[in-house]
Amino acid sequence: MVLETASERGERFGAVTRVAGQLGIGPESLRNWVRQAEVDGGKRTGLTTEERARMKELERENRELRRANEILKSAAIFFGAELDRRSTK
Repeated sequence: MVLETASERGERFGAVTRVAGQLGIGPESLRNWVRQAEVDGGKRTGLTTEERARMKELERENRELRRANEILKSAAIFFGAELDRRSTK
């Protein structure tokens, strides 16, 4: 709707605000959606929706792996200390 309104008037200025008012949503939300649609359509540079989802998934996986690594380090320290105590007896 924003792109149609902008093409009808020959300018984009005010189109987002006008359409947002008609739809009853915030203009910044609509402006962000339009920008993301332009990125997804290749009209603007940036991360596509699919790339953002993949990035989010990789970040989550990275957090989980770091957490698992910390647990393994703690376990290694614990069992290493336990072995040291047994060898001194």
